[in-house]
Order: sequence, then C-alpha cells, then structure tokens
Amino acid sequence: MVRLELIANRSVEDDFYDLLAKQGLSPDFTKLAEVQGKGNSGPRRGDHIFPEENFVMIMYCEESEAEGIARAVGELKLVFPTEGIRLYRSPADRVC
Repeated sequence: MVRLELIANRSVEDDFYDLLAKQGLSPDFTKLAEVQGKGNSGPRRGDHIFPEENFVMIMYCEESEAEGIARAVGELKLVFPTEGIRLYRSPADRVC
C-alpha cells in the first residue's frame, strides 16, 4: 500500500477528477479544500495580494492504482505547466 499526497492549485481540481474518471480510477481520499502556502510557483494565501489557494488530497491505495493516479497527475501537469501541481508518494502500513 502507498500514500499519495497531491498538492495543487484549486483551479485544476475538476480537471484532475476528469482525468481520473478517464482512466477509470476512483480512489478513496481525504481532501483539505483550502490550504495556503508557498512553493516553486509562488505564494498561495487566499488574500487580496495572493488570491489563489491550493487543495491537498491524501490517498491510500494499492500500487497499480497509484501508477494510474501518477499518470493522471502527469497529464494534468502537461495541460497546466505553471499552476503548481505536486504529487508525493511514500510507503504506507496500516497499523489499526
């Protein structure tokens, strides 16, 4: 099992869901809907100076599904190369 954490500009969220559906993927997830921060694409603070915000999606899935999600994120980055989209992956062990 793996943990995937997607951090992306809120403007690409619906497109991400569309790409998942296109690949027949429907992962279980937890979403943090409005998050602020600063990365390579600049600040996202949700204020009048830096009005954009990100979302964070945390997914736990099997290896095969993780590969499909990574492909979908790769496609998303091709369509929106400047929007700040990052996918992180780590091993996950269920404890309880």
